[in-house]
Amino acid sequence: MNWKSILNFYISSSIHVALAVVSLAVVTMLNFGISIDPKLCLFIIFGAITGYNIVKYAGIAGLHHLSLTKNLRLIQVFSLLIFFALLFIIFQLSLNVIIFSALMGLFTVLYILPFFGGGRNLRALAGVKIYVIAFVWSGVTVLLPLIGKTELIQWNVLLEFIQRFLFVFALTLPFEIRDLKFDMANLRTVAQVFGVQKTKIIGVLSLLAIVLLEFLKLGSNFKSAISLILVCVLLSFLITSSRIRQAKYYSSLWVEGVPILWCLMLLGMQFISW
Repeated sequence: MNWKSILNFYISSSIHVALAVVSLAVVTMLNFGISIDPKLCLFIIFGAITGYNIVKYAGIAGLHHLSLTKNLRLIQVFSLLIFFALLFIIFQLSLNVIIFSALMGLFTVLYILPFFGGGRNLRALAGVKIYVIAFVWSGVTVLLPLIGKTELIQWNVLLEFIQRFLFVFALTLPFEIRDLKFDMANLRTVAQVFGVQKTKIIGVLSLLAIVLLEFLKLGSNFKSAISLILVCVLLSFLITSSRIRQAKYYSSLWVEGVPILWCLMLLGMQFISW
């Protein structure tokens, strides 16, 4: 197996997106000065891989289970092992964390199963997809790490949630621009409704709002603010450089990797005395 096959498996099996999700959760822990919880981090990784692979491959596996490619079969086996690991670690978490995670998991179920009129799911509802993704990511990466560690109903948590929602919204826009040539018109994605150029402007304005909201926090952390500004500048560049015809790994590797870079940057700053 060459490096390209490994990279394709890394992306296709949702490992990369799972690391992006857990990175944002760690950012929240660092921003609020709480210790990093290894069990919760593993739970988020296993849950993200399981959820994303169900969304991406459940339909394919159901319709073409006899003719799955070798790569898809490998992803199936990998996802099953990850699911067993998820079941093992879930019993080591608090009941409140499990209940909240179940609520977030419900959105995944609604995302793929036809619960709505006309046999539609959340994914098929016009203009809803990006907001569902942003909401679930925000819940998992902001509220979940803080359960039992601090009061959830407070000003800074509210601002962090809004910032994360806008961040994930902006992070998703390069994917929407890329998928313009594939998405059905009735999905009414942001890129379909506003066009490429206006979508880029919306993304940059969302990131600007995130930075401004940081200065409304009570006792804002200087390291958190600097890392946030740097990562918003980087993401702004990636959004404005997005094209319908993108390089293969532009969104799926580089854009998706921004949260991982943010986490590593903030972790590195913990060792710098300012």
